[in-house]
Amino acid sequence: MSGLHPDFSNYKKEKEFFIGIDSDGCVFDSMELKHKECFIPNIIKYFHLQSISKYARSAAEFVNLYSKWRGCNRWPGVVKVFDLLKEWPEAMERKPNIPPIPRMRRWLEEAPVHSNATLKKLMEEEPGNDELENWMAWSLAVNASIADMVHDLPPFPSVQPSLEKMQAKADCVVVSSTPSEALSREWGEHGIDAYVKLICGQEHGKKKDHLANTAGKGYDKANVLMIGDAPGDRQAAEANGMLFYPILPGHEEKAWKRLHDEALDRFFSGTYAGAYADELIDEFEASLPDHPSW
Repeated sequence: MSGLHPDFSNYKKEKEFFIGIDSDGCVFDSMELKHKECFIPNIIKYFHLQSISKYARSAAEFVNLYSKWRGCNRWPGVVKVFDLLKEWPEAMERKPNIPPIPRMRRWLEEAPVHSNATLKKLMEEEPGNDELENWMAWSLAVNASIADMVHDLPPFPSVQPSLEKMQAKADCVVVSSTPSEALSREWGEHGIDAYVKLICGQEHGKKKDHLANTAGKGYDKANVLMIGDAPGDRQAAEANGMLFYPILPGHEEKAWKRLHDEALDRFFSGTYAGAYADELIDEFEASLPDHPSW
């Protein structure tokens, strides 16, 4: 189903169980590469943070990789980086010109979907807005860097056997904030798109909306599970009354093996919820801090 554009109105339940699966950092070990080599260099370049590049890099790595914001949408992720830099005394001593971005902040509050397509529509409504044009230039540069840099990254070792086990009993859907083009390319490159009914990306709404439009189509609440590596994945699952299985950052191989060897059997037999799930979530929450070390 590589490249399939989700038509949620036509989505139909086929199996007793449903499993939503995040992609970056969850199925693929791509988060470090994408952020350190693609997102962050372009943040420094397009928002003119050269004078505090080491601080900008540290703040962006914390937000996108090593904190409770891990896995957030690209746009609010950059805004959070700016906010952290403004609170960092050593960075501010260099008197950087961190952009105020009032229009971007308002767009993030008002727009239900944050993507290049919705930003482009806003730019058409407000031609000549330099702030919006720079954000679009940054996002397009990130996409170009990812297309050039991110390839030959196989799924974590236990992913494919886990997908085979899932597909036997569950309708499986990719639930991600990554642009759909990249998702389709990455899943198709390794032939694992055949295990999922739909590939839902950034353009199709937030993760909680993806789940509402798929897992909400007639499945028993005890039979729906979200697999992810970020707090946003858990929040999307909880917003839809779903169970959550965490892929622990830094211990992804172990988490996928445990899913394949143990957790999926518990999910399918109805013994996943309760103390077992709570223990996994406690371990996950403890691994991602709220505040940076500086």
